[in-house]
Amino acid sequence: MKPEHEAIVIKARKNADERAKGYREQALRMYPWVCGRCGREFTHANLRELTVHHRNHDHDYNPPDGSNWELLCLYCHDYEHQKLLEAAYGGSAGTQGPAAATHNPFANLKEKMKKK
Repeated sequence: MKPEHEAIVIKARKNADERAKGYREQALRMYPWVCGRCGREFTHANLRELTVHHRNHDHDYNPPDGSNWELLCLYCHDYEHQKLLEAAYGGSAGTQGPAAATHNPFANLKEKMKKK
């Protein structure tokens, strides 16, 4: 990689790290250390597994009141982003149910009851 490209990448990573640290620290001070989806509680020992999710998926929108954030555990956070990806691509084959049944077992019930 060229030196000017490396400098741009380094600067971008530094800015992203500073931005992430800023809103993460604010959110951890503002909200209880509980996953907003599954309710799992966190302590200092496992706090690294609690993430800050941007509700509107815009990581640059960080209002000081925290209205765009929610604390989610790693698993729930991944699930939220998976839902967004699936919605963008029209769902995934794994989430579609089986084909609907077309056979109606009661279609001729009245006729069958008359025969008895």
